[in-house]
Amino acid sequence: MLQQKIPATVITGFLGAGKTTMIRNLLQNAGGKRIALIINEFGDLGVDGDVLKGCGAEACTEDDIIELTNGCICCTVADDFIPTMSKLLERENRPDHIVIETSGLALPQPLVAAFNWPEIKTQVTVDGVVTVVDSAAVAAGRFADDHDRVDALRAEDENLDHESPLEELFEDQLTAADLIVLNKTDLIDAAGLQAVRDEVASRIARKPSMIEARNGDVAAAVLLGLGVGTEDDIANRKSHHELEHEGGEEHDHDHDEFESFVVELGPVADPAAFTERLKGVIAEHDVLRLKGFADVPGKPLRLLVQAVGSRVDTYFERAWTPGETRGTRLVVIGLHDMDEAAVRAAIAAAV
Repeated sequence: MLQQKIPATVITGFLGAGKTTMIRNLLQNAGGKRIALIINEFGDLGVDGDVLKGCGAEACTEDDIIELTNGCICCTVADDFIPTMSKLLERENRPDHIVIETSGLALPQPLVAAFNWPEIKTQVTVDGVVTVVDSAAVAAGRFADDHDRVDALRAEDENLDHESPLEELFEDQLTAADLIVLNKTDLIDAAGLQAVRDEVASRIARKPSMIEARNGDVAAAVLLGLGVGTEDDIANRKSHHELEHEGGEEHDHDHDEFESFVVELGPVADPAAFTERLKGVIAEHDVLRLKGFADVPGKPLRLLVQAVGSRVDTYFERAWTPGETRGTRLVVIGLHDMDEAAVRAAIAAAV
């Protein structure tokens, strides 16, 4: 009997949009489906994998969570992603569904195109691409340049490249979507939400479905089972990068605009004060994203730290496991001209 193709859902969205929280909710409410999860981190600290392994969902055991932390999945498709998928498909106990969380800096297009590789196409199909949007960040204008200023510059020099890397990436992730989840709607009012809807709709020619969510809470039945077969429609979802180089020579997509590093620290005695000081560090150095965990003396649980822009969330997440070295480890992601030494020093001083 011919085996049915395994559906795969690609979950994308900019740094801090709430992808990991949404996946965690999905795993805890999977309705008996066996889900394999592939997580792609930017940088070398697999925080998301750690968070998801702590969720204790039967749908997805620790063996079902695969982390690719040595580069962005969209750049290492042949080296990392294809072998990972092949291994997954060789398992005796194959998953019912595969969920792939891309890095917040990834273009979804090369990943979707990889599903047309011969050894994968016969066995797996892209059920759909879900793009998660941080509604509060869009409402605050974080993905829009100052367009009046840009128009003035354009008038002076038409050769200038006016797209910001953030703006392009945001649009590319929307362009790839079959379903757009406007997350964090509880952080803005009705007028703000309508403005976000209009802003998102104005960025894309295609019109995928758009739904609203808070805290990444979206039913598994909504996220899984879209049945699109996105790999067959990849030509209609080209990224800025692909459109720029159509017909010309090949260019590698790279992440030179972004930089990430890991800061390791000792215990954090006063989490509330630490959080407040982090907000200052983020604002001063224009840090895009900060995430990780902290060791709070006297507490049996790890403190998870997640920051997007000036919003910093912390909560006690799971117990330190026996044999695990307690410590504070944070991934910092910013634009390439960020002063790493100054940021490291400022975070160390915040402790």
